[in-house]
Amino acid sequence: MIEAGIIGGAGYTAGELIRILLRHPEVNINFVYSTSQPGKPVAAVHQDLVGETDLQFSGEINKEIDVVFLCLGHGNSVKFLSENQFSEKTKIVDLSTDYRMATKEHSFVYGLPEFKKEAIKKANFIANPGCFATAISLAILPLANANLLKDELHINAVTGATGAGTSLSETTHFTWRDNNFSAYKAFEHQHLNEIGQSLKLLQPDFSTEVNFIPNRGNFSRGIHATAYTKFSGSLEESKELYRETYKDAAFTFVVEDQLHLKQVVNTNKCLLKLQKFGNKLLITSIIDNLLKGASGQAVQNMNLMFGFEETAGLNLKANYF
Repeated sequence: MIEAGIIGGAGYTAGELIRILLRHPEVNINFVYSTSQPGKPVAAVHQDLVGETDLQFSGEINKEIDVVFLCLGHGNSVKFLSENQFSEKTKIVDLSTDYRMATKEHSFVYGLPEFKKEAIKKANFIANPGCFATAISLAILPLANANLLKDELHINAVTGATGAGTSLSETTHFTWRDNNFSAYKAFEHQHLNEIGQSLKLLQPDFSTEVNFIPNRGNFSRGIHATAYTKFSGSLEESKELYRETYKDAAFTFVVEDQLHLKQVVNTNKCLLKLQKFGNKLLITSIIDNLLKGASGQAVQNMNLMFGFEETAGLNLKANYF
């Protein structure tokens, strides 16, 4: 058993991490750190865990643990790590945006297992991809990997309310979200940076536009993304490319049927569907934003880092009914 710590324990991603790790065959949760809830039972905040754990939120950290998950707001991970030092053996998985862009200032590996598996296995520090970035990257990177992106990409994606975190704002109140739909951050969402970084790594000559319109849906969790671009090959050729790309992927699957979110919510899966319309290839991608888009992928990365079965703790059933 390895010892795990969670920083920022009161949020949605921490709650999902706790739920997964309580059932993980190789992990013991050593502490759940929270500045807002110290001393309170974890199940008092994450009420889906009532009767499943006696853990209490801690106001202190154990610096000698094997792995720590940073579930902090964007910009806070850098600050936290500058003020708190862990042991040399401690591996770190950061779920914020702080380390996703490669720079000389840090050694975090971008943790998209379908394309970075070998690097993740050797890494001590992982930058967990963003939720939109995960759904969209898995939809388009097979084309970049084959040097087949020759024209603009057009992407439209809808996310559930949990994507905004637990802090309330005007657009997260029930009275605003219910029976409502809206676009936001058109063409300038922060996840475009990491998507572009991955595209350039796989297809260095890629220089066309990535046109991304993110939307807020009136549901709790899940991302439904559609991407299209010009593609000169046939539909069968595109399916063969994607199936070959993901033949060894533990959680990413190319399917024939129409997609809907109930197929993936509460799982670590990404499902992809390909369609051809004239000279355009349409790729639909669906994930759970809190699992494959955050906590589930973080555990998947941890499994690879420690040599566990990649699927350990992640054989989850979708809330289909």
